[in-house]
Amino acid sequence: MSSILPADQPATPAAGAQGPVGPLLVVAGALVEGEGPLARVLLQRRPRAKHHGGLWEFPGGKVEDGESPAAALARELGEELGIVVDQADLVPMTFAVDDVRQGGGPGTGQRALVLMLYLCRRWQGIPVAMEGVEDGAALEWVALADMKEWAISAKMPPLDIALCITFQKMLLA
Repeated sequence: MSSILPADQPATPAAGAQGPVGPLLVVAGALVEGEGPLARVLLQRRPRAKHHGGLWEFPGGKVEDGESPAAALARELGEELGIVVDQADLVPMTFAVDDVRQGGGPGTGQRALVLMLYLCRRWQGIPVAMEGVEDGAALEWVALADMKEWAISAKMPPLDIALCITFQKMLLA
């Protein structure tokens, strides 16, 4: 499966470009240690005060204007987990779409949200929850074989559930 945009292409038009507001692009990383059924995937619990607070997700965040999805994910993983990721080590895996997400502030109306999941098997440093720990943020390594159970038990936001099930099938196939 290829990504929606090539890894080196900006996700949004240049400043001042005219046209309709596009979807909100969000990237997430599936950091994986090990192989096959013994593999583990890093999940992050959202701080309680945030939207979907207390639920587990793949770490990541929004793609900024003029930023490629891979660059955004490398930046987000550095900010959230304190690790260094080379964009070349991010492999596009799958995506999920919420077509009716409210967003963008006053006057922008409905925006779709596109959540793109990348596989990452190489990084520098030890992942640590860098933000929101005092509000419940945490990290946990989950066995790849248990990912579907995480999704079914609704410990994840809806789009992460879809990504989780697809991701597990792809890696265990």
